[in-house]
Amino acid sequence: MWGRGKLLATMAIVGTVSACGPGEPPIETRSAEAIFAEAEAKVSNDRTAEEAAVLYGEVERLYPYSELAKRALIMQAYAYHLDRDYENSRATAQRYIDFYPADEDAAYAQYLLALSYYDQIDLVGRDQGLTFQALQALRTVIERYPESEYAQSSILKFDLAFDHLSAKEMEIGRYYLKRSHFPAAINRFRVVVEDFQTTTHTAEALYRLIEAYLSLGLTDEAQTAGAILGYNFQSTEWYEDGYNLLQGVGLKPDLIGTGWLQAIYRQMIKGEWL
Repeated sequence: MWGRGKLLATMAIVGTVSACGPGEPPIETRSAEAIFAEAEAKVSNDRTAEEAAVLYGEVERLYPYSELAKRALIMQAYAYHLDRDYENSRATAQRYIDFYPADEDAAYAQYLLALSYYDQIDLVGRDQGLTFQALQALRTVIERYPESEYAQSSILKFDLAFDHLSAKEMEIGRYYLKRSHFPAAINRFRVVVEDFQTTTHTAEALYRLIEAYLSLGLTDEAQTAGAILGYNFQSTEWYEDGYNLLQGVGLKPDLIGTGWLQAIYRQMIKGEWL
């Protein structure tokens, strides 16, 4: 739902568009090409993107069966996105997909829909629901339009969004670890190791597991975490710190015990890590 301020601002724009300036003909008497051209001029400046979105909507309203109406719909989704009106950008892009699923711009519409989620997850502290929705929408681009020009960008953004989820788990895990809530911290780091192995946070998660397990006196688990860390990330500072941490209490990385970490270790040895 739009806020009252956004609604009133848009109503004002619609009124301006309908009335036009002194001496200008009413918008209802203008051609689709003229309205579209004005929208194009406004969408080139993000400060007038909202006005462009309204004008594109007028093309579709006044000339619903024209070729420009179809083009105006996808451009309206772009204009809303440029204006950071992500909800309306997403709704307009979805309408384009519903109306023109086989059109060449359907891939771009799906990409805009994904961006409407993705561009709101730049901060780790944001609602993780947006990240999951971005991942789902980006996956749709990748799987449904693998040959499109948006597939590669979607893959890169998918990896970054995936890394974002892992970062959130690490943030919470560190919070618990700092406050000596070791079981809760272990649960978070375990999620990273089991579900986010391809992200940049896996090495640190294994190191933090060594810390947490040693704090609980669970030396078998700590040594196994160290063994996994050494197997995959031996060249990192996290392995060096983990090795020193174990050595400081007379231990070394080693596969010991029968817990979940041993299962992870076996998967890696068999090449089933991913």
